[in-house]
Order: sequence, then C-alpha cells, then structure tokens
Amino acid sequence: RRRALVAIGTHDLDTISGPFTFTAKAPSEIKFKPLNQSQEYTASQIMDLYRTDSHLRHYLPLIEDKPLYPVIYDSKGVVLSMPPIINGDHTKISVNTRNVFIECTGTDITKAKIVLDIIVTMFSEYCEKPFSVEAAEVIYPNGKTHIYPELAYRKEKVKPELINKKIGISESPSSLAKLLTRMCLKSHVTGNGNSLEVEIPPTRADVIHACDIIEDAAIAYGYNNIQMTVPKTYTIANQLPLNKLTELLRLDLAAAGFTEALTFALCSQEDIADKLGMDISATKAVRIANPKTAEFQVARTTLLPGLLKTIAANRKMPLPLKLFEIADIVVKDPDTDVGARNYRHFCAVYYNKSPGFEIIHGLLDRVMQLLEVPPSEENGYTIKATEGSAFFPGRCAEIFAKGQSIGKLGVLHPDVITKFELTMPCSALEINIEPFV
Repeated sequence: RRRALVAIGTHDLDTISGPFTFTAKAPSEIKFKPLNQSQEYTASQIMDLYRTDSHLRHYLPLIEDKPLYPVIYDSKGVVLSMPPIINGDHTKISVNTRNVFIECTGTDITKAKIVLDIIVTMFSEYCEKPFSVEAAEVIYPNGKTHIYPELAYRKEKVKPELINKKIGISESPSSLAKLLTRMCLKSHVTGNGNSLEVEIPPTRADVIHACDIIEDAAIAYGYNNIQMTVPKTYTIANQLPLNKLTELLRLDLAAAGFTEALTFALCSQEDIADKLGMDISATKAVRIANPKTAEFQVARTTLLPGLLKTIAANRKMPLPLKLFEIADIVVKDPDTDVGARNYRHFCAVYYNKSPGFEIIHGLLDRVMQLLEVPPSEENGYTIKATEGSAFFPGRCAEIFAKGQSIGKLGVLHPDVITKFELTMPCSALEINIEPFV
C-alpha cells in the first residue's frame, strides 16, 4: 500500500556486519549516502532531494512530519536503510552479490510477517542450495525475542461433502485432494474419507477460511467444467431498462457513422480537471486511495477525456474521426451508502479540419428523435447558450430535457485541444441518458 504498511529492503550481506539495530533518530542525526547517490546527506536533505523524484516523492509524507525518522544500522554504524524512503548505497545489490540480507519494516506486524515470508520463499528458489535460508533473531525493546522468517505451515480440515456441495460437483475425496495439491495446498484424506487435511504453506496467506480452500478446488476443477443446473428458484430474467436503452442507442449511433470507443473508467486528475480547464475540487471526483499509476488516480466524471485520448492515439487515421461512447461516470454522493453514484452518459466527438458543430448538433437531434423527445420547451428538449471551461467562448450550449439540464455540446477550446496533443478543431457532445429510461 505505497509502503504505508510494509517496506522491503534488500542488502548485500557481505558489505555489513551484524547485529543490526532498528531505531529512530532526529533527521539531523541521520547521515548517509542514499542509493545511487555520490555523496552523503542528512535525513532532512534526503527528503528535499527526493521531493521532486517521480517515484519516491509519494512516500515522503509517511514520515516527513515526524520528529524522529526510522533508520537501520549495522554493528559498525553503517546505515542500511531509512525506511520507508530509501536504502543506503553502501549495501546495494550488484552482480557480484552472493549473500542477500532481507529486512521488512512496517506499521502492521501481521502484514510484515506475510511479506517477509513471501519474499524469502521466492528468493530461496535461487539460492546455491535451493529453498534454504538463514533465520534471524529479533530482540524487541521489551526483551522478548522472535525468530524470523517464521515460514510456518498450518493445517485446516474441510469436509469433501461441503466442497462438492458448494461447487456443485461430485468428486471423490482423493480427487479433491489432488485438485487442492495442484493449487499448492498439499492435501490428503483422513477420517475414513470423511475429511481432508489441507496444509497451507507460508506463501498462501490469502487462505484464511474454508471458503478459500473451496474456491481453490473450484479453480483447479475448472469453472467451465462445472455442470450447469436449473436454479431452485424460478424467476423471470430480463435486461435492465437502462442497459436495453444503451444497446439500442449504440446500434443507431453506429448506423449514423460514428465509431464506438471503450475507454478506462479510471483516469488521471489532469484528464478530468486541468486539461479541461477545471479545478479538481469542483468535479466531485472519487479518488482512488492507492493508485498504481498516475493514469488511474480518480474515477472519471466525464467521458470526454477518454475519447480525446483515443483520438490522440489515432491521429494517423483518415479524417474525419467520429467517435462515441455510452458508459458510466462516477461522482461523489453523500446520500448513498457507498458515498458515490454512477450515471450513464453518452458522449460523442467530431475531429476534422473544421469543428463540425453542425455534425454534433445533428447527432443530438437524431438521438432525441430516437428517444421520442420533440424539440419543445414544455415537454421536449431545448438548448441554450452557455459557457464551459472546456469549450470555446460563444460556441457552447447547455441541453435541457425532462425539466432538467442533461449536458452540453459545443466546440472545444483550443487549450483543451493542445493539452490532449491534438492539432485540429473538435466539437463534442455529452449528456446523461438516465432521465429517458
């Protein structure tokens, strides 16, 4: 979780000597040469050094406001690491490394144990003597000691009848044992065939309940091999009205000459805010707590950025480019149990040497015709001039239907075109189609 729970360090053991000390000191008292640097820095200087680093800057807030920073020393005072920020250059791994020292520090002892077990077992495969490791004794401040890594195996018992019932199969106990063994869960039949004893290795910390064992048995058996059965409860299945409307619109939009695009539901903050001339706080965007990349920081609040990025990736295609997408956007909503709500949006863009506003306007009229909504202020739809940060001044209109605003259309602002790395004018339309269900 971005090192918030556990940080992992690997070091060349031959360059250091134990015992090792994990302590905390004031930033001014910590001084060492960080990994791949040419000189020594104090801890405060290291924080300043990596404040603009694209990789490490995300981890600085974990400790930068603390009075003491964690640090690991060897018996000679050599700094191994300042977790969870950076290792020391003195112990870096090279092609000549023969003995590796692994340390895991964290705020959650359970997570740290799991991570250490998995890292050690994976490394051990490549040891001179495969699957052999040297444990270390950890002495805590209260005097208690513990040997790590634990590499503890545990055993669970599960009934074959329960596995067969939950999956919907009729395998023998010995066959189920073979299936589980294939999933790295060594198993054998006990109790005259009435029970399976399953051995769970340290690499399978995800197995915490009998249902996890049953799931592994189903995976090994093959979901596609499970025979279909008629449900015991008789119901009438039907497509959701919103999904049915979506499918019908997709067919007609394709017939109108537009190509459908399927874009990611997650995007960067820049895509839905900065590039569209908006502030991120005004978008009601749902933020991802632990994004793996900058491209997946928030859930999209509009479909427009995804289509513009699709055009940018297909600029070499013949003009004009006419794309559309019908998919969900996500916005914060404190009135829901999950704090967010999905809305089904329709978005279309026209990219050519001229903006083609009339093309997008005509597409809106066609969509409204398909929805049987006449151009009327009383019980139909209307468009009124407005302004939008993403649109060219005087070339934007707001769309009203069913007594509410459902979206906008217009010619995109040149700044938006440039920020999405496009070179020609573009007009766009985006509406919420849920009021028409």
